[in-house]
Amino acid sequence: MLTEDGKHLYVSYDEYHNLIEKLALKVYQSGWEFDTILCLARGGMRPGDILSRIFDKPLAIMSTSSYRAEAGKVQGDLDIARYITTPKGEIAGKVLLVDDLADSGHTLKAVIGLLKNNYAPITELRSAVIWTKELSTFTPDYSVEYLPTNPWIHQPFEGYDSMRPAQLLEKWKL
Repeated sequence: MLTEDGKHLYVSYDEYHNLIEKLALKVYQSGWEFDTILCLARGGMRPGDILSRIFDKPLAIMSTSSYRAEAGKVQGDLDIARYITTPKGEIAGKVLLVDDLADSGHTLKAVIGLLKNNYAPITELRSAVIWTKELSTFTPDYSVEYLPTNPWIHQPFEGYDSMRPAQLLEKWKL
């Protein structure tokens, strides 16, 4: 649900999963076939996992991080892991790069540059995200929703960003 001022987008679990299914359909209907899904952790892990199951393709993971301050609400320096975790030894062939959103576009641009320069076995690379913000300097190959007002997206699992084990104990009275 987008707030009236367009500054916040609140997404339920059902909406979130429906958007991932729509992303899968966009990729499928394009006719492009790929060998591996590479998701960017953390935001791309849930979409990557679901797409991996739908397309029955291996899931590789690359950790990136740029949101650290204020419970993940302030963008900081971009960190990209040196290694990709993949069940097939080395990532190769046609790769679908998956993240949750193209916000500024900085992360996707940096990762694609790194992959093109350092992973010669990748023969083709396409990107897929749920949301693309208007301010993004990167245009993904596949995207479900374009957000012209650049809202802050409140994803359904973000409550865990500020939850700690002691709070779970209190919640479940264990």
